[in-house]
Amino acid sequence: MSRVAKKPIPLPTGVQINFQGNQVQVKGPMGTLAMQIHDDVSASVTDGVLNVTAANEAPRAWAQAGTARALLNNMVTGVSQGYQRKLEIVGVGYRAQAKGPVLNLTLGYSHPVEFAVPEGITVETPTQTEILIKGVDKQQVGQVAANIRAYRRPEPYKGKGVKYAGEQILRKEAKKT
Repeated sequence: MSRVAKKPIPLPTGVQINFQGNQVQVKGPMGTLAMQIHDDVSASVTDGVLNVTAANEAPRAWAQAGTARALLNNMVTGVSQGYQRKLEIVGVGYRAQAKGPVLNLTLGYSHPVEFAVPEGITVETPTQTEILIKGVDKQQVGQVAANIRAYRRPEPYKGKGVKYAGEQILRKEAKKT
């Protein structure tokens, strides 16, 4: 049995949940998200609390219930507070600039890199070496951050590249003569 699935999800004020068969739609002040839940999972709202349970006692059903509960919790948090991910750029001449739906990156290549920001995500550059990614969907925010980081991963000798804020880069010692 899943311990995660048994934990109820408190609904903040302003968050509404609609069920249409296996389709769950969560509306909040930041936006709207929808998800299809598995047939082995049932969800219900009572007294401002969302409860997720397995439809039967099979281990697979409880595993699906735990996954559905975690995803629904992420949706509730996303539409009420939103998610953000911060990237830092390290390197001489490396910089970023957000211009509407496009993020311009100068990462030491012979050409500038232009990243098209997907719909539902906002990208801000408070400084030239910081990128702030905001959105409602946790998975999408993390995927956009990973895609931007993939243009120039931090290298282990000097630490140059795009890294997550707070990420520790394991440094290697340079070759000795």
